[in-house]
Formats: sequence, structure tokens, C-alpha cells
Amino acid sequence: MKLKSPSALFLFALLSCHLAAQQPGDKAEVIPITASIPEDAEVLKVIAPLAAEIKASFDLPLVQAPQGLFRSRRGEENLLGYWVSDVMRKAAEAVIGTPVRFVITNAGGLRANLRPGQLKVADIYEVMPFENELVVIELTGAEVIQVVKESIVRRGGEPCSGVKAVVGGTPEAATCTITWEDGSPIDPGAVVKVATSDYLYGGGDLIPTLKQGRKPFTTGLTIRQILLDQCAGLAKEKKDLLPPAPGRYTIPVPIQEAIRDRKFNF
Repeated sequence: MKLKSPSALFLFALLSCHLAAQQPGDKAEVIPITASIPEDAEVLKVIAPLAAEIKASFDLPLVQAPQGLFRSRRGEENLLGYWVSDVMRKAAEAVIGTPVRFVITNAGGLRANLRPGQLKVADIYEVMPFENELVVIELTGAEVIQVVKESIVRRGGEPCSGVKAVVGGTPEAATCTITWEDGSPIDPGAVVKVATSDYLYGGGDLIPTLKQGRKPFTTGLTIRQILLDQCAGLAKEKKDLLPPAPGRYTIPVPIQEAIRDRKFNF
């Protein structure tokens, strides 16, 4: 299921109308956007069929999600984010043809929950309204560990796939054990494939070690599109969308509170 970006369609339509109306020698004028500006009949005429097409596309059913998928609240694990990172991992492996050991995305980029019931295309657009692209980089095992620690300090652990992190001790003297998802140790010197978004790789959300990633490969896939494709694939197989198992982050409540208060670091 391939859907054109509605924002791009609307911008194209508006720009076309603007250019068509321009005359040689016209000067630019700054016009404040307020509710007092009347709607332009010519613009409405152009965008009407596009708006109808977009609305019809957004209403298309995708897949059943009987339990829904939710972001973290009050220390709960971000199962929606886990699903997104799992889908990113699967898509990255399909593109590069080799295993991807670790994936990380950002909770702040997930703007809605997936409520229980029949999901529509619009629901995925609400979760991921951005045009973030899937990027594959190389990191050492030591850098993977550092990325996970930075994400814990930043937001109590950003959504990830491929690792488990167990934090113990106290906010003043914390311990942290990070392993691969099967519990095996991470070799600090090993070089592994890592998938993330172009936003995080570019330095967004303060996970600086991600910027050290080498051999970056932009897949050309938007994260929203691979989520849409995953849902469509499940529906074709007559399967429901179910939340992943929890347990990727284990963080005691006192440390969670210290993280929220910006009073925690390793």
C-alpha cells in the first residue's frame, strides 16, 4: 500500500495556484494568517479532488489491533515504540540483506497511541506524522551500550529492538547491565549494523553517540510507510496486530523519578 504524502499534495496544489496567479514584476507581500482571510474559491477548486482522495485513503481499513499499542506512561514500557523499532529492524534487514543487531527510535516522534479495534490508514499517520527515513549505520558494541545509556538518561530508555537493559542500585549509585535480546553479552569491539531514523542520526533528541555511526546508508523508506506496509501484510495474512512482549528496559521507580526530574546520570 503506497500512499502519497497529503502535505506534499496540498503544498503542490497551493504553489501551483500561486504561481499561476503571479504576474511579472509582482512584489512579495507579508500577509498574516488569521481567521479573517476568506477562502480562495480557485484554490478550493484545485484541492477539492485531492482532499477527497486523501480522505478516502485515510479511511481505508488496515488491520485489527484487539489490544491496541500504547506509549509509555508513568514508567510503563513503550510497547508501541517496541513495535515500531521491530518493524524498522525487519525493513532494514530486508534492504541490506544482513542482520541488524540493534534499532533505536525516539518516543517523542510517536504522536498518538493505537487504540484497540480496527486500525485505519489515518491512525498510522497520527502515530507518525513526519517524513523520517530509515537509516542504517555501523557502531561498535561499546557504542551500542553507550547509546542505550544515553537514551535512559534522556527519557528512561528510548524504544529499541535487539537489546535488554537492567538498571539497578540507587539514583546516586546506579548500575546498568546491557545485553543482546537473548541475554548474551555485547562484545564492545564488535562492529554491528544499527538502524535508526535520519532524525536521530542527525543529532535529534540528544543521543550524541548515534552521530558517530559509520557508513551511513539511507534506505529511501519512510518509517511511516514501513508501518503501513507491516499492517497491510498482517491483514493479508489474516493476523491481528499484537503488542510485543515487555522487558526490554527494567528500571526501578526511584531511578525513573530521578530521570524525570533530570537528576540522573551514569
